[in-house]
Amino acid sequence: MNQEKNDILRAIAQPAATTSDFDLNPNGNHSAGELKSAGVLFPLIVRPDGVNLILTKRAAHLSNHPGQISFPGGKRENGDANIVFTALREAQEEIGLFPECVDVLGSLPTHDTITGFKITPTIGWIEGDWDAVADPSEVSEVFEVPFVHLMKLENFHLQTRAWKGVNRSYFSVPYGPYYIWGATAGILRGFCKQMGRL
Repeated sequence: MNQEKNDILRAIAQPAATTSDFDLNPNGNHSAGELKSAGVLFPLIVRPDGVNLILTKRAAHLSNHPGQISFPGGKRENGDANIVFTALREAQEEIGLFPECVDVLGSLPTHDTITGFKITPTIGWIEGDWDAVADPSEVSEVFEVPFVHLMKLENFHLQTRAWKGVNRSYFSVPYGPYYIWGATAGILRGFCKQMGRL
């Protein structure tokens, strides 16, 4: 798996543009006020049959993005040393992934969401056994997607749906029963493009 890890390190060392929900929706209404800083972990785990990305399905009762597929993560708190700390803290709280299990490889460009967050993804590399322990107050399911599936640009689809009475365009990258879309798919597609420039 050293080749995959080296490819990722080379990809994130390249300059890359920030992304936004507004890239596809330039006339969309930005949330009022300053964007809230959020950190998510992009956790890649080495399995016997290859590298997988760990994702979560958010609990249905949450006020932000209920029931959606997302990276483990959340809003930066005042006591967080930096945004990487935020991502690692949230991953421990949400899925039981302790920071000492994660080799932080670097960060991806930020992604601004239509719901008022500036998300910074931190790429984490995980080796060894690990079993998810989901916090039911935040996460209804933890699952894995083969990294190779997410690194094929043809697996991403541009779609449109009505949101608050306005048509909104977004990317999706379905996998089995999981419908991965919105900011999560946008971040994944951005990194897919980075990896393709190697």
